[in-house]
Amino acid sequence: MRVPASSANLGPGFDGVAMALSLYATVREAESGDAVADEFHPATIAFRALGGVGNISVRTDIPMGRGLGYSGAVRVGGALLAAVQQEENALHSHEWRKKVLVATSNLEGHGDNVAASLLGGIVGTNGTFAAKITNNCAVEVVVWVPSSSTSTHASRTKLPTQVPLADAAFNIAHTALLLGALNSGDLEALAAATADRLHQDLRFAAVPHSRAALDAGLSAGGICGWLSGSGPSVAMFCRAGEAARIAQSLPADGTAKVLNIDTTGARLV
Repeated sequence: MRVPASSANLGPGFDGVAMALSLYATVREAESGDAVADEFHPATIAFRALGGVGNISVRTDIPMGRGLGYSGAVRVGGALLAAVQQEENALHSHEWRKKVLVATSNLEGHGDNVAASLLGGIVGTNGTFAAKITNNCAVEVVVWVPSSSTSTHASRTKLPTQVPLADAAFNIAHTALLLGALNSGDLEALAAATADRLHQDLRFAAVPHSRAALDAGLSAGGICGWLSGSGPSVAMFCRAGEAARIAQSLPADGTAKVLNIDTTGARLV
């Protein structure tokens, strides 16, 4: 299974919106000479949860702990591999794909990353159902990845359990604007749509270098940007043809990547 990375939240879409990206993890049944993923690996846990038998191996270009959906991608790969063991055409079965979505969402604790890795493109999900969001914006994606990592669990425990009604309404409105802007191709609306009041400021406070990278990208002409998942990576949309230039403007204490939106999702290779 070849499974794409993902960037979650896209600003206001906390735990509900994510985008698949052109970095990949490969999960397969272990062959002679392969390094075997142990029973504590997230891919193996998902593999066993869906009834997988035998050993598996994992290779990945997705950095761990950087907010690019590493654990979600390998969980999807492991779960789909188990499904294919039981039914050859499981990858194309709506029933099996829903089983994989629910199982991996439960293992992750949220469904956004796994839904994007499973389906590809930009998706909305509640962890039980997922649907692709039509994107008619002519944009490129730049991701800035620092050398430091973030624990998603630790990051989430620092978020408040209750938020003011005004902040909740702000995020609902901006998530709706984000979906509308993507669908209509309205770059002016897209530029405003990634504003957030629920999680980004609290998380950016712990990674000021990530905030600086986002500010640098926007100053260089990026349309909009966000903390990717729980960070510390940041992602941004750029106008077509501008991504390489904007990537070069980002701080040297991280790696800037020009990526594509993976529109296919998990696939058998």
